[in-house]
Amino acid sequence: MATPNIALIDALRKTADRLRNQAYYAWGNHGACNCGNLLQVITNLTKEEILGYAHYGIGEWTELAEDYCGVTNAPISLLLAKLQGLGLTPADIHNIEYLLDREVLQALPGGFKWLKRNVREDVIIYFDTFADLLEEQLLSEIDISFEQQVQPHGQETPAWALS
Repeated sequence: MATPNIALIDALRKTADRLRNQAYYAWGNHGACNCGNLLQVITNLTKEEILGYAHYGIGEWTELAEDYCGVTNAPISLLLAKLQGLGLTPADIHNIEYLLDREVLQALPGGFKWLKRNVREDVIIYFDTFADLLEEQLLSEIDISFEQQVQPHGQETPAWALS
């Protein structure tokens, strides 16, 4: 699964909000599908610009992600580098496009259910749930001990407090 980080969580939530607020959505359009809408948020490119870049590659986002080579300078590699730089793997890109990540589906409000890849409302709930899941994972990685909270910066913990 994706590497949990604030930028990715924020991008997923902003994408869900854009879709909720009637941003253009068309699953069959590289610039306005699930990944296309996410790319609009993280790159500030228009759907037309993303579509133009995507046409340098062959296939859907799934095939493009699997064919990605970080060494080439082809325009599609710039878009895929943005998605992967945000912490997504090729499998995550596939799962976003087809709404298939079992962990996300298991965390849906009301429990597991299959979503339809080309239904705006399903895409919104998938992005929201994915963001929530990543946020929970990120928060679970934060370890702040009680001593760090009560000690003034730069002071050592007294020896008597360590036993």
